[in-house]
Amino acid sequence: MKKCPKCGQTYADKDLNFCYNDGELLTFISDNAAGSGGFSPDPKYADEPPTAFMGAARVTSETNWPPQAQAPPAVWQGNQAAAQMPFSQYPTQVSPSQALAVVSLGLGVGAITIGWCCYSGLLLSPAAIITGIIALVQIKSNPKSYGGRGFAIAGIVTASVFLVLLLLVIILTGIASLI
Repeated sequence: MKKCPKCGQTYADKDLNFCYNDGELLTFISDNAAGSGGFSPDPKYADEPPTAFMGAARVTSETNWPPQAQAPPAVWQGNQAAAQMPFSQYPTQVSPSQALAVVSLGLGVGAITIGWCCYSGLLLSPAAIITGIIALVQIKSNPKSYGGRGFAIAGIVTASVFLVLLLLVIILTGIASLI
Protein backbone atom coordinates (compact mmCIF):
# COMPACT_ATOMS: atom_id res chain seq x y z
CA MET A 1 0.00 0.00 0.00
CA LYS A 2 0.98 3.61 -0.51
CA LYS A 3 0.11 6.75 1.41
CA CYS A 4 0.23 10.44 0.58
CA PRO A 5 2.37 12.27 3.16
CA LYS A 6 0.46 15.53 2.60
CA CYS A 7 -3.22 14.59 2.78
CA GLY A 8 -2.97 11.06 4.32
CA GLN A 9 -4.95 9.31 1.53
CA THR A 10 -3.97 5.63 1.13
CA TYR A 11 -3.95 3.75 -2.17
CA ALA A 12 -3.86 -0.01 -2.77
CA ASP A 13 -2.54 0.32 -6.35
CA LYS A 14 1.16 -0.54 -6.33
CA ASP A 15 1.75 1.13 -9.74
CA LEU A 16 0.40 4.52 -8.64
CA ASN A 17 3.16 7.01 -7.78
CA PHE A 18 1.36 10.34 -7.19
CA CYS A 19 -1.65 11.35 -5.10
CA TYR A 20 -4.89 12.04 -6.97
CA ASN A 21 -5.82 14.87 -4.60
CA ASP A 22 -2.68 17.00 -4.41
CA GLY A 23 -0.11 15.36 -6.74
CA GLU A 24 2.34 14.58 -3.92
CA LEU A 25 4.75 11.65 -4.30
CA LEU A 26 3.33 8.59 -2.52
CA THR A 27 5.36 6.61 0.02
CA PHE A 28 5.19 2.89 0.73
CA ILE A 29 3.69 1.78 4.02
CA SER A 30 4.12 -1.66 5.53
CA ASP A 31 1.13 -3.98 5.91
CA ASN A 32 1.22 -3.81 9.73
CA ALA A 33 1.48 0.01 9.61
CA ALA A 34 -1.44 0.22 7.15
CA GLY A 35 -3.86 -1.00 9.79
CA SER A 36 -2.62 1.49 12.37
CA GLY A 37 -2.48 4.35 9.84
CA GLY A 38 1.22 5.07 10.41
CA PHE A 39 4.14 5.18 8.05
CA SER A 40 6.69 2.45 7.61
CA PRO A 41 9.91 3.29 9.48
CA ASP A 42 12.07 2.98 6.34
CA PRO A 43 10.21 3.44 3.03
CA LYS A 44 11.62 1.39 0.17
CA TYR A 45 11.06 2.38 -3.42
CA ALA A 46 11.02 -0.10 -6.28
CA ASP A 47 13.55 1.91 -8.27
CA GLU A 48 15.92 2.69 -5.41
CA PRO A 49 19.53 1.99 -6.45
CA PRO A 50 21.58 -0.33 -4.26
CA THR A 51 23.95 1.36 -1.85
CA ALA A 52 27.61 0.65 -2.55
CA PHE A 53 30.19 1.31 0.15
CA MET A 54 33.60 2.35 -1.12
CA GLY A 55 36.88 2.08 0.71
CA ALA A 56 38.61 5.04 2.29
CA ALA A 57 39.48 7.99 0.06
CA ARG A 58 42.90 7.98 -1.53
CA VAL A 59 45.23 10.38 0.23
CA THR A 60 47.98 12.04 -1.75
CA SER A 61 50.64 14.20 -0.28
CA GLU A 62 53.19 15.82 -2.50
CA THR A 63 55.61 16.23 0.38
CA ASN A 64 56.04 12.46 0.76
CA TRP A 65 56.78 11.84 -2.90
CA PRO A 66 60.29 10.76 -3.87
CA PRO A 67 62.37 13.43 -5.65
CA GLN A 68 62.23 13.35 -9.42
CA ALA A 69 65.29 12.10 -11.26
CA GLN A 70 64.93 14.55 -14.13
CA ALA A 71 63.49 18.01 -14.56
CA PRO A 72 60.06 18.38 -16.15
CA PRO A 73 60.09 19.05 -19.90
CA ALA A 74 60.35 22.68 -20.95
CA VAL A 75 57.38 24.26 -22.68
CA TRP A 76 57.91 24.67 -26.43
CA GLN A 77 58.09 28.33 -27.31
CA GLY A 78 57.77 28.09 -31.08
CA ASN A 79 59.00 30.69 -33.53
CA GLN A 80 58.97 34.02 -31.70
CA ALA A 81 59.59 36.11 -34.84
CA ALA A 82 56.53 34.73 -36.65
CA ALA A 83 54.27 35.43 -33.68
CA GLN A 84 55.15 39.13 -33.77
CA MET A 85 54.39 39.64 -37.47
CA PRO A 86 50.80 40.87 -37.94
CA PHE A 87 50.73 39.82 -41.60
CA SER A 88 51.66 36.60 -43.34
CA GLN A 89 55.19 35.96 -44.45
CA TYR A 90 54.18 35.27 -48.06
CA PRO A 91 52.11 37.58 -50.23
CA THR A 92 48.45 36.61 -50.26
CA GLN A 93 46.07 36.84 -53.14
CA VAL A 94 42.41 37.80 -52.92
CA SER A 95 40.16 35.48 -54.90
CA PRO A 96 38.23 37.14 -57.72
CA SER A 97 34.56 37.93 -57.24
CA GLN A 98 32.20 35.57 -59.04
CA ALA A 99 28.96 37.08 -57.76
CA LEU A 100 27.37 38.18 -61.05
CA ALA A 101 28.44 35.02 -62.83
CA VAL A 102 26.87 32.83 -60.15
CA VAL A 103 23.70 34.95 -60.20
CA SER A 104 23.53 34.51 -63.97
CA LEU A 105 23.89 30.74 -63.64
CA GLY A 106 21.27 30.60 -60.89
CA LEU A 107 18.79 32.62 -62.93
CA GLY A 108 19.46 30.51 -66.02
CA VAL A 109 18.94 27.24 -64.17
CA GLY A 110 15.84 28.70 -62.53
CA ALA A 111 14.49 29.69 -65.92
CA ILE A 112 15.00 26.25 -67.39
CA THR A 113 13.61 24.35 -64.39
CA ILE A 114 10.81 26.44 -62.88
CA GLY A 115 10.42 28.89 -65.76
CA TRP A 116 7.62 26.83 -67.30
CA CYS A 117 5.30 27.67 -64.40
CA CYS A 118 3.21 30.72 -65.33
CA TYR A 119 5.90 31.72 -67.84
CA SER A 120 8.15 32.99 -65.05
CA GLY A 121 11.07 32.03 -67.28
CA LEU A 122 10.26 35.06 -69.41
CA LEU A 123 11.43 37.15 -66.44
CA LEU A 124 14.29 34.92 -65.33
CA SER A 125 15.95 34.25 -68.68
CA PRO A 126 16.50 37.90 -69.75
CA ALA A 127 17.83 38.63 -66.27
CA ALA A 128 20.23 35.68 -66.60
CA ILE A 129 21.41 36.84 -70.02
CA ILE A 130 21.92 40.44 -68.86
CA THR A 131 23.81 39.52 -65.68
CA GLY A 132 25.89 37.01 -67.64
CA ILE A 133 26.89 39.62 -70.20
CA ILE A 134 27.73 42.15 -67.47
CA ALA A 135 29.85 39.50 -65.72
CA LEU A 136 31.71 38.69 -68.96
CA VAL A 137 32.42 42.39 -69.57
CA GLN A 138 33.75 42.79 -66.00
CA ILE A 139 35.89 39.67 -66.33
CA LYS A 140 37.35 40.91 -69.61
CA SER A 141 38.10 44.40 -68.28
CA ASN A 142 39.58 43.34 -64.91
CA PRO A 143 40.40 39.60 -64.71
CA LYS A 144 42.22 39.94 -61.37
CA SER A 145 39.12 41.27 -59.59
CA TYR A 146 36.40 39.30 -61.35
CA GLY A 147 36.11 35.62 -62.19
CA GLY A 148 33.58 32.95 -63.03
CA ARG A 149 33.67 33.12 -66.82
CA GLY A 150 32.32 29.56 -67.07
CA PHE A 151 29.43 30.34 -64.73
CA ALA A 152 28.50 33.42 -66.75
CA ILE A 153 28.58 31.50 -70.04
CA ALA A 154 26.54 28.66 -68.54
CA GLY A 155 23.92 31.15 -67.30
CA ILE A 156 23.65 32.75 -70.73
CA VAL A 157 23.40 29.36 -72.44
CA THR A 158 20.73 27.95 -70.09
CA ALA A 159 18.62 31.11 -70.39
CA SER A 160 18.96 31.03 -74.19
CA VAL A 161 18.01 27.36 -74.29
CA PHE A 162 14.87 28.16 -72.32
CA LEU A 163 13.91 30.97 -74.71
CA VAL A 164 14.49 28.74 -77.76
CA LEU A 165 12.45 25.90 -76.23
CA LEU A 166 9.66 28.29 -75.27
CA LEU A 167 9.62 29.68 -78.80
CA LEU A 168 9.40 26.12 -80.20
CA VAL A 169 6.50 25.29 -77.86
CA ILE A 170 4.64 28.41 -78.90
CA ILE A 171 5.21 27.69 -82.61
CA LEU A 172 4.21 24.03 -82.29
CA THR A 173 1.11 24.96 -80.28
CA GLY A 174 0.12 27.47 -82.97
CA ILE A 175 0.62 24.90 -85.74
CA ALA A 176 -1.36 22.29 -83.77
CA SER A 177 -4.28 24.69 -83.33
CA LEU A 178 -4.44 25.31 -87.09
CA ILE A 179 -4.72 21.64 -87.94
